[in-house]
Amino acid sequence: MLETFETVAKAVADPTRIRILKVLEGGELCVCQITAVLDLAPATVSKHLAALKVAGLLQQRRDGKWIYYRLAERDLNPYARAFLALVATALDDDQTIAVDAEALARVSAADLAVLCERARATFVPEEKP
Repeated sequence: MLETFETVAKAVADPTRIRILKVLEGGELCVCQITAVLDLAPATVSKHLAALKVAGLLQQRRDGKWIYYRLAERDLNPYARAFLALVATALDDDQTIAVDAEALARVSAADLAVLCERARATFVPEEKP
């Protein structure tokens, strides 16, 4: 049981992962949206999402070419609920979390296909003829 607890504790010990959990409190988001809100490289966001998923804090689903993440609805880890409850009641007055919430409002208003294509274009170099 200690290892299971440690997996969740380590997952929430990272500030970027806390930011991800906080933006997902409003509901499911695709990886492109999370990347845009956090203003980080997709590979960095994917690494953090994987750690949160392994810890049982997130669930994912695929819809076509998009992968969506949400806070775990099932008890994949017996400690996940307690940590999610703690995160939900914390940091409401934190400046970084407030900036992320403002960015989330802008990102949520954007067309998903356009947002994801822009993100892809930013990180994938154009092919040369």
